Amino acid sequence: MAQAGAEDKLDWSQIDTVLLDMDGTLLDLNFDLHFWMEYMPLMFANKHNLTHDEAKDKVYPILRAEEGKLHWYCLDYWQKIFELDIAQLKEDVSHLIQIHPFVLEFLEQARQHNKRIYLVTNAHRKTIQLKMRVTNLEGYFDDIITSHDYGAAKEDQGFWHKLDESINLDKAKSVFFDDSAHVLKSAKKFGIGTVVAISKPSSKIETKSVEGFINIETFEQAMPVKPH
Repeated sequence: MAQAGAEDKLDWSQIDTVLLDMDGTLLDLNFDLHFWMEYMPLMFANKHNLTHDEAKDKVYPILRAEEGKLHWYCLDYWQKIFELDIAQLKEDVSHLIQIHPFVLEFLEQARQHNKRIYLVTNAHRKTIQLKMRVTNLEGYFDDIITSHDYGAAKEDQGFWHKLDESINLDKAKSVFFDDSAHVLKSAKKFGIGTVVAISKPSSKIETKSVEGFINIETFEQAMPVKPH
């Protein structure tokens, strides 16, 4: 059954601040999935004379143990653990970094309607720098905030309290977009007025709706103004 479009539930007249996740929300998660699941294990295999599958068997449990914690998102941490230049390896496959459909149009419209726009990500600064260089998105944001600045991942309430302090958030008049169920729940618990789930974070993975939230597949469904 077709879902009602998010534009029917997003009251832009009541929103002044737009909070946007980066990976899987603005950018295609395919880059990150390919990097961590395929490319990095391949480089680990080459270094230690293992097959690709043997490397995955070693690497995946180590990655999973940190999932949802700040270390999970920290390039410096993984560089120490795996003794690989993670930032450089990301450069090697940076051609896979892609902006999701309708993101640029959405950002343009949000700007035209004088919304405050913040990139709010768990990504490490080195990853952010690489992705902003490839995508040229930086100019759309009032500020770029990473959980590494606050010492707490977006999954933690501590992150939201620090964000509130630093950008003087009007929670009721804020909208937050993310693709992680844990992060979306954290934002909702904190009291962000409108929380929207991205149901297609990767172009290579089927759409999967996140229960309990407004879902959009692309930002075409959340435009401040509907195109004529």
